[in-house]
Amino acid sequence: MVGIGVRLVRKMSATRTFAQVAPHVVPALDRVVHRLTRGRVLPSTSMLPGAILTSTGARSGLPRHTPLACMPEEGGRSWLLVGSNFGRTEHPAWTYNLLARPEVSINWRGRDIAVTARLLEGEERTAAWRALLAFWPPYAAYQDRVARRIRVFRLVRE
Repeated sequence: MVGIGVRLVRKMSATRTFAQVAPHVVPALDRVVHRLTRGRVLPSTSMLPGAILTSTGARSGLPRHTPLACMPEEGGRSWLLVGSNFGRTEHPAWTYNLLARPEVSINWRGRDIAVTARLLEGEERTAAWRALLAFWPPYAAYQDRVARRIRVFRLVRE
């Protein structure tokens, strides 16, 4: 059963206003609090599970730390990441990083875990997308708002 708070956040997060404001506020807040608490707290996880993705910049070659919502699978052996970009028109930068260099790590519940990212395609993506919509219905509103196909990645422990 989903509580009133979760229903409210789901409704708000599907709006265009949220898509304009959240990308500037949510990741910045997550990064600061995560750093200050030495990986113990990630504020956005009060509604959705989250992790800090550490990837290598596709162009710069520099480490990039990105707080992201994720859907854990297989008892912590893999995670799904959605390149929704809060329903904005362009793919988020971190998805280009994963395509260029799929060997990354995530900080999951305060632990750094080496993983390999794989862009999902075909039936595998369709099944994952169904599971993601059951997990967080606003993803459907994000997809409806954009012409691009939202990228879905599976991260698997190495």
